[in-house]
Amino acid sequence: QVQLLESGGGLVQAGGSLRLSCAASRSIVSINSMAWYRQAPGKQRELVASITSGSSTNYAGSVKGRFTISRDSAKNTVYLQMNSLKPEDTAVYYCNTWRLGVQYWGQGTQVTVSS
Repeated sequence: QVQLLESGGGLVQAGGSLRLSCAASRSIVSINSMAWYRQAPGKQRELVASITSGSSTNYAGSVKGRFTISRDSAKNTVYLQMNSLKPEDTAVYYCNTWRLGVQYWGQGTQVTVSS
């Protein structure tokens, strides 16, 4: 089992930055892929970014060049650095991973970007 705890959300003005953290309850060294998703009100949950154990990354087109995902295996933590935030980035952001065929989600952290 893996527990994921997100932090770092908040209210920020457009153009500002936030860094989200996702702390896992066990070592992430053996976890192949971890990801950040987001869900805005009335919309489906969407993939924002993912990172493999080899640090290969993938980004949604809407955040490419503005967001950076990274992982610190020593701290069992994955980060999402969000720069040049836009009002349309407003959503609940969720950490996600798979282990032994089971999918795990964090509780989410709210990000609100004001115009």
